[in-house]
Amino acid sequence: MTKNIINFKGITPEIHETAFVAPSADVIGDVVIGEGSSIWFNCVVRGDVNTIRIGKRSNIQDGTVIHVSNGTHPANVGDDVLVGHNCIIHGCTLENGSFVGMGTTVLDGAVVESGGMLAAGALLTPGKVVPSGQLWGGSPAKYLRDLTPEQQENLTSGAEHYAELAKVYKDELE
Repeated sequence: MTKNIINFKGITPEIHETAFVAPSADVIGDVVIGEGSSIWFNCVVRGDVNTIRIGKRSNIQDGTVIHVSNGTHPANVGDDVLVGHNCIIHGCTLENGSFVGMGTTVLDGAVVESGGMLAAGALLTPGKVVPSGQLWGGSPAKYLRDLTPEQQENLTSGAEHYAELAKVYKDELE
């Protein structure tokens, strides 16, 4: 399987042996991808001017771009994070167990706290924080409501599903 794992300025991405990187994804430079995580088709994870850290069992779904700001804002994705299709994750922090819906943009210095949810299509502007247990949405994103106890309990189920699916893809394609 061809992968675009690209050394940049002498730094090669570190990808855990159990992580899945789709053959059409590009992973560049100072990037660390943790155990059981997945980078899906047509993603770009570009750690060329700062660091990108992706924890365990997190998934970066098809068409998403993760980038950083030069010297000021790395991108940090915790454990058990779900990042939907076609997102822009730029110089921000997605804490453990957070959820970012399809087509969202999260900008420099913004944070989605553990147990926080950003709705599909949202724009989280620089420095904003989505607190744990809250749903934010819109452009620019704002507080919509508290998550129900059931939603909070199931927030990481999508990440679990993708971790299992990634194992199947990894076996099939490698």
